[in-house]
Amino acid sequence: MLQVSVLRANPEEVKKRLAVKHFKQPELVDTIIGLDDERKKLQLDFDTTQGKINAASKEIGKLMGQGNKEAAETMKAEVAGLKTSLEPIKEQMAVVEQTLLDTLLQLPNLPTTEVPEGRTPEENVVVREAGTKPALYEGAQPHWDLTKKYNLIDFELGNKITGSGFPVYIGKGAKLQRALIQYFLDFNTAAGYTEYLPPFMVNAASAMGTGQLPDKEGQMYYMPEDDFYMIPTAEVPVTNVYRDVILKEEDFPVKMTAYSPCFRREAGSYGKDVRGLNRLHQFEKVEIIQIVAPEKSHAALEEMVLHVEKLLNTLELPYRILRLCGGDMGFASAITYDFEVFSAAQERWLEVSSVSNFENYQTNRLKCRYKDANGKMQLAHSLNGSSLALPRIVACLLENHQTAESIKLPASLQPYFGSAIIN
Repeated sequence: MLQVSVLRANPEEVKKRLAVKHFKQPELVDTIIGLDDERKKLQLDFDTTQGKINAASKEIGKLMGQGNKEAAETMKAEVAGLKTSLEPIKEQMAVVEQTLLDTLLQLPNLPTTEVPEGRTPEENVVVREAGTKPALYEGAQPHWDLTKKYNLIDFELGNKITGSGFPVYIGKGAKLQRALIQYFLDFNTAAGYTEYLPPFMVNAASAMGTGQLPDKEGQMYYMPEDDFYMIPTAEVPVTNVYRDVILKEEDFPVKMTAYSPCFRREAGSYGKDVRGLNRLHQFEKVEIIQIVAPEKSHAALEEMVLHVEKLLNTLELPYRILRLCGGDMGFASAITYDFEVFSAAQERWLEVSSVSNFENYQTNRLKCRYKDANGKMQLAHSLNGSSLALPRIVACLLENHQTAESIKLPASLQPYFGSAIIN
């Protein structure tokens, strides 16, 4: 969440930057400042009264020592009255502080000055495009037909077992999933990321810490009996490794990677965009996360973008990188780059990764801090990215590398899969 000090320093600039994200409640900035004023006043009242109690308590000790019991008893009665007056102040402070927190949680992160204005995905900025779009043979098929032809994925069986959006991977399809996961993890750990295998369910505090709550509550699968959420991405449990942790400058950069299944309700999705592997309720993904000093976070973002780009190049897939406009950005992100791979049989671009810098938005919620060179406590910055999400990568590998007889796999993947082709 945003720091109150940032809002107080320049409320009009905050509103201007929130407008880039098309946030519809800029008046909340003034509400928060008003609540903070109220909190400060109550705190002053509380501290002043507590100061009187402390001073009187010392005086009572002196009076008792002097044998002036009558004066001491009179002062004790005054102290009791002061203590009684503290209770409503404490209760009011608790209400104001909770209201302040609840209101702060409604504000999205501020976009950086690099974020283009715009409302729709069509207004995202293409940073660069690379790779060659393949010229497919006549009769080339989309991946949902290829998976049936080579018996890789059974969508109907998933419907039977669970429901739409829960595919069953079979034989070489399951092996391809496993090969990709292992390859992605090895690629990331070779670049200095420490591997984690986190829980696939989190509590509400963890979901709130990374910004899923209250913004994405309707998109997560929830188990009310246990108050747990199925994770929408490994970002949630892995970033929470550093919740309530105080780091040292020498600990930076913290670099983590993790495989996990991801669970998303995808409410409201429909039409051609959801066919086959294009949009699922359960899918596999490998994530990269960094926690760094504030002055290094934008360099870390560029490093992570180049890392994902290098990984995509090894898969021999045409891709493009987009800087998202304000209207297409996530709630918690300060700046996001999306990677899209060209699906040759569908003749459309499919998103396979988002790499984001959250600056101190998540770490403020997480209370992830560090001591700087002067011993002063500061909030760290957090970043994350998909490296990579599997479903659309699989779709594009199958479609772009298909021939009439088989599917050729890129050289980087062959040692993991144990073969150069799927036939």
